[in-house]
Amino acid sequence: MNRTPSKLKAALWMAGFLSLMLLMAISGREAARELKVFQIMELRSTLGLLMLCPVIYFADGFTMLRTSRLPMHATRALLHYAGQYGWFVALTLIPLAQVVSIEFTMPIWTAILAASFLGERVTVWKIAAIALGLIGVFVIVRPSTGEINPGQLIALVAAVTLGATVVMMKSLTRTETALAIVFWMMAIQALVGALPTLYVWVWPSPHVWGWVIAVAFGGTFSHFCLARAMLYADATTVVPMDFLRVPLTAAAGWLIYGERLDLFTVLGATLILAGNLLNLKPPTPRPAPIEA
Repeated sequence: MNRTPSKLKAALWMAGFLSLMLLMAISGREAARELKVFQIMELRSTLGLLMLCPVIYFADGFTMLRTSRLPMHATRALLHYAGQYGWFVALTLIPLAQVVSIEFTMPIWTAILAASFLGERVTVWKIAAIALGLIGVFVIVRPSTGEINPGQLIALVAAVTLGATVVMMKSLTRTETALAIVFWMMAIQALVGALPTLYVWVWPSPHVWGWVIAVAFGGTFSHFCLARAMLYADATTVVPMDFLRVPLTAAAGWLIYGERLDLFTVLGATLILAGNLLNLKPPTPRPAPIEA
């Protein structure tokens, strides 16, 4: 399942990922006004499966779902489910600024795990991209200082967990298609979340159904875009591009909800963009050996 490496193609797929994640964030915020987190996550998985099946059918058919790596699919799906739920729980315990700043330590864990288990080489440019991105995020959210409480620990564990799922996705792309990776994640998460969802179930109103469908669409095909990006670049190259989600979300909050876009956000976005430009810098070609 190899592809010719291309940072440009990886960046284009990540642009799709960022757009769909933004759609999911806005839709999830609206759906949460009426529904519990378990129900939103379950509807995301089940509706996502329904959306994915026609795409699979008109691609290579359902035979593409055959896999000899089901244990890894299952492990990744469970870790992602736990990390996603932990992120939502942290939102109820600590300020949003702290949750976001801790969440974006994920590229650090991804880089460490990718280097440890996938043998990826962490270059100076990748380190610089991660460093500038983290600084930019901290400038934007300006987390308050204080003692670590349970909410902060939950957010940190969620960030490490989600970082591990990115590394596992990169490993899966070596043998699995992007559609198969997303399908197995959705199917396993739908099974896992069925019981807790029945406990908290309420029928969404017609208005909220629209937001739920948008959550499912964004959640499903954002992972497809991320898996495709992983085909063309290392995890340590792809993940720092996710830093752009912070200024994009801030801009959406300003345009849609009237949230003020201040100087810190602009400065942080500039640092994040600089880090991503460094991350996309092509490697310096080595000089040809001089023949005697």
